[in-house]
Amino acid sequence: MEITVAKSAGFCFGVARALEMVEQCAQDKETTYHTLGPIIHNKHVVDELAGRGIAPIESVSEAKPGDNVIVRTHGVGKAVYEEMKNREIGITDVTCPFVKKIHNIVEKHYKEGYTIVIIGDKNHPEVQGINGWCENKAVILGSEEEAKSAKFDEKPLCVVSQTTFMQKIFKKIVFFLKNTCNDILIFDTICSATEERQNEAHALASVSDMMIVLGGRNSSNTQKLYSICKSVCAETYVLEHIGELDAQLYNNSKKVGITAGASTPAVIIKEAICKMENFESFESLVEESLKTLNTGDVVKGTVIEVRPNEVIVDLGAKQDGFIPAGEISDDPNVTTADIVKPGDEIEVFVVRVNDADGNIILSKRKLDSAKTWEAVKAAAEEGTVLEGKVTETVNKGMIVAYKGYKVFIPESQASERRVSDLSGLVGNVVAFKIIDINERRKRLVGSVRSVLEAQKKELEEKFWADAEVGKIYNGVVKSLTNFGAFVDIGGVDGLVHISELSWKHIKHPSEVVSEGDAIEVYIKDINAETKKISLGFKKAEDNPWEVVKSKIEVGGTTTVKVVRIMPYGAFAEIIPGVDGLIHISQIANRRIEKPQDELELGQEVEVQVTEIDWDAKKIALSIRALLAPEAPAEEAAPEVPAAEEAAPVAEEAPAEETPAEADAE
Repeated sequence: MEITVAKSAGFCFGVARALEMVEQCAQDKETTYHTLGPIIHNKHVVDELAGRGIAPIESVSEAKPGDNVIVRTHGVGKAVYEEMKNREIGITDVTCPFVKKIHNIVEKHYKEGYTIVIIGDKNHPEVQGINGWCENKAVILGSEEEAKSAKFDEKPLCVVSQTTFMQKIFKKIVFFLKNTCNDILIFDTICSATEERQNEAHALASVSDMMIVLGGRNSSNTQKLYSICKSVCAETYVLEHIGELDAQLYNNSKKVGITAGASTPAVIIKEAICKMENFESFESLVEESLKTLNTGDVVKGTVIEVRPNEVIVDLGAKQDGFIPAGEISDDPNVTTADIVKPGDEIEVFVVRVNDADGNIILSKRKLDSAKTWEAVKAAAEEGTVLEGKVTETVNKGMIVAYKGYKVFIPESQASERRVSDLSGLVGNVVAFKIIDINERRKRLVGSVRSVLEAQKKELEEKFWADAEVGKIYNGVVKSLTNFGAFVDIGGVDGLVHISELSWKHIKHPSEVVSEGDAIEVYIKDINAETKKISLGFKKAEDNPWEVVKSKIEVGGTTTVKVVRIMPYGAFAEIIPGVDGLIHISQIANRRIEKPQDELELGQEVEVQVTEIDWDAKKIALSIRALLAPEAPAEEAAPEVPAAEEAAPVAEEAPAEETPAEADAE
């Protein structure tokens, strides 16, 4: 006997998704869950869920406030959601995404004034749910004859279809409507998987001696598969399980085809194959192959295949295990191939030994999470420093992700100093310690501050052990004041006085450095008792008095710029940071009353260097020395007051006297 199973037989995407979501609900022991009607049209699945505490109810009124109602894959009308909300009933919506799309189409076009036409079985829960999004005013057509007898008003039509409806009948109805209605919008909402399943069933039935359709008797898509197969294979049977079929009927068949409705678990299909191939009963086979595995076990296996959506693991039993992609890692940015490869030995947690799809479901993530939790507890006890990324800010703190766990960092523990806006830290990797654990609720509280303080203390101890005058450091400017800049030189801060920032006069440190700048400094003075450190920034080789030595000499000439005018003369800049004095008697080759009679600020003049005192940092300049002598004057120039002659030739004016004020004199 040759047995062929349709590739598309069994759970569709929507059903598989729904059961995965319901499985998560079943693990929640603190909430009472119900399904609004059977979750799918399959008694096997419904009974199993009921045994785990999730039983179906017929109406919302049967649920109590605080309960959670699971909206099944077929979907429900808008009024049902409103009723649950008004009665304070929680909602877990597992409506098939393809059905939800139809709800949106119907609601939108009904509000825009369209008459809604639903092609499908008027008694099917999916159709009833769709109708609930247009106030139950849709025209429902199940055949071409019903379409021909239907009466429509003058409104434009919006046509949708039950996702599991027969494509052949849908096309006939649409063809008629297009030829009889002028203003019509048609949405082919038959699920592509349904059409594929129906086409495959037709092709398989046409080459089989006998065709078996497995599925619930009240399943619409199962009955449609039966009709399709029956049309080309007279010996077609629809069964809820293989035990309903007399063995004598298939023992004599050469070619047997098997397909199944979208709500049929793989376990039913596998049972049929086993029995028809004269294996032991399916139940005893499962018991034998899984006798050493139980939910909650931790086992080792070998990776035999890595797919984008799952990993297949050889557990040493007759049945392989499956790790869904979501159970590989907590990191959404990694793929299955990033974590494992074929041949890897892997330790996993057994989630279920026989899910609704007939598989052993495994989880690496749950096992990793359990191991991480134990490691986190040990880290808390030992004060171990951990690292994680700041993912978001929350009320009074921020969240740091650490290997699948969320660690709450209060504002007061986010930095050495209290920071009111933590948004700038989002995306940063931070070091922290666990300071509190809620074992029951698996909640963690951490501190970045404690790590920073410990690091600072360690750096301080190291600094004071090695610090000495003259030692050079690469530091970072932490803050600026009117009198200087504080620089972090490795866990401790030192002050660079404003006078040490530049060889020329500056009014504020910001003229030279900014917060965050990396600069090279050296220790000028240190007080280990008061922990005060005086830092130097100016370099000797940059001293303009050293630079100018190579540029001028007594008797030489140079061009200078007038920068300040005083009653007794003018100060001129030789190079930035070095000024010389042109005494009033050296400005012209004649007697003048005031320096500003001959000079103005910013003027460039040629001078001769007449005197240099490097130790006192005084330079005397003369314009007169470069001028031709003038005829003797009738009166001798007045004597220069002794005080003026004694004035420092390269010393700056008193601090309180500005150039403008000097000029005004």
